[in-house]
Amino acid sequence: MLTDLVTGLEVPTDLLIGGRWSPADDASTFDVIDPATAGVIATVANGTVADAGRCVDAAAAAAAGWAATAPRERSSILRRAFDLMTEREEQLAELIVRENGKAFADALGEVRYAAEFFRWYAEEAVRLHGELTTAPSGSNRILVVRQPIGIALLITPWNFPAAMATRKIGPALAAGCTVILKPASDTPLTALAIGALLSQAGVPDGVVNVLPSRRSGPVGEAILGDPRVRKLSFTGSTEVGRALLRTAAEQVISSSMELGGNAPFLVFDDADLDAALDGAMVAKMRNGGEACTAANRFYAQAGIAEEFTARLAQRMGALTVGPGTDRTNAVGPLVNQAAVDKVSELVGDAVSRGATVSTGGGPITGGGYFYAPTVLAGVPAGSQLLEEEIFGPVAPVVTFETEAEAITLANATEFGLVSYVYTGDLARGLRVSEALESGMVGLNRGLVSDPAAPFGGVKQSGLGREGGHEGMVEYTESKYIAVAW
Repeated sequence: MLTDLVTGLEVPTDLLIGGRWSPADDASTFDVIDPATAGVIATVANGTVADAGRCVDAAAAAAAGWAATAPRERSSILRRAFDLMTEREEQLAELIVRENGKAFADALGEVRYAAEFFRWYAEEAVRLHGELTTAPSGSNRILVVRQPIGIALLITPWNFPAAMATRKIGPALAAGCTVILKPASDTPLTALAIGALLSQAGVPDGVVNVLPSRRSGPVGEAILGDPRVRKLSFTGSTEVGRALLRTAAEQVISSSMELGGNAPFLVFDDADLDAALDGAMVAKMRNGGEACTAANRFYAQAGIAEEFTARLAQRMGALTVGPGTDRTNAVGPLVNQAAVDKVSELVGDAVSRGATVSTGGGPITGGGYFYAPTVLAGVPAGSQLLEEEIFGPVAPVVTFETEAEAITLANATEFGLVSYVYTGDLARGLRVSEALESGMVGLNRGLVSDPAAPFGGVKQSGLGREGGHEGMVEYTESKYIAVAW
């Protein structure tokens, strides 16, 4: 147990397999780094291929019993998990600050959002309905029941270590599946803390297994290569998602993918500019810009573009940057040096093509992985940051003239996770929302994520949906029974 990182919260540093905490099979470990200081804060067991096999064995041993557990009992356990997360929200937020780097307010918001998935799926667990209809011929009844799909491999990213875990664990457990959680190696501590919390909530041994590892490729392949595993849910980059899909195809495993984004943020001349700026700050700066839902490209109509850019730069420039352990700071560090280098490369490319820096524009030196909140005006077509996820506190602004042009610019990407639209004309807002090629749209709203809503994208941004009732259905198979009476 790691007890000195966060007062009052014991964080395990071993693997959780079959309800027991154990070191890696070869006793190897890896370090967890605080992005604000670049210092080591913990050492965690580094799971092996052998450990992956033990996880599948444990999940398989628990599968029948958990699937047969009454929905009300599964619901009660998830509700207890919600209560435990809520009781310990500040300690969990501090843990996220330390291993992820985000500002404390962001971390606390994530914990509360994460806990809601346990509450939502505690309510949904008793609502997994089937169907009974009459065959068109009248010869028999068509009975459809939904059954747990089986063992699920859940792979989560570093940017939302609590919410991405609960968004997958909640519906899987509600549907009656057992799971293996493989957290990102940059942020394994939060996942381990949630594993311990679920055990305390009454989750039976083997139902939830947590496998931190820096051997992601071999471990993932070993789990997906086992025919007992029937579900893959992954949140991360499109590149890694494609590779996992190829592996999953070998066993024809049902796969849900929440992949990269390149969110456009459209501001029309008739928009409430104050509301648009409020929404822009939320959509851009949640988690310091390190979010797949982050506004990546700002398109402002010609009549308000200059004012919007100037006021956005003023707001971004006023943000306080520093370690999240100081709760007055609004923006924490990026996750590692590679992230700083990538953001610097994207900004440098845009400036070299003629973009103007309105505020920020570079890393902040002095320790840790900090980058100044940045606004770029007059960003030309072809700039890398209009085509790639920035994953940092950078807002590039492009001017457009017409509604048709805005839609064309917004859709000119292989990604399609989320879009944002600000306009005072409801008809225009709905018309544009329907024309945008994305799985979600924030219409006059800078935050779209909600446990009760289906979250997911189109094109290269993914497959399937998480959240809402659909999120639980993803962990089931429909069985048709032809009945005559």
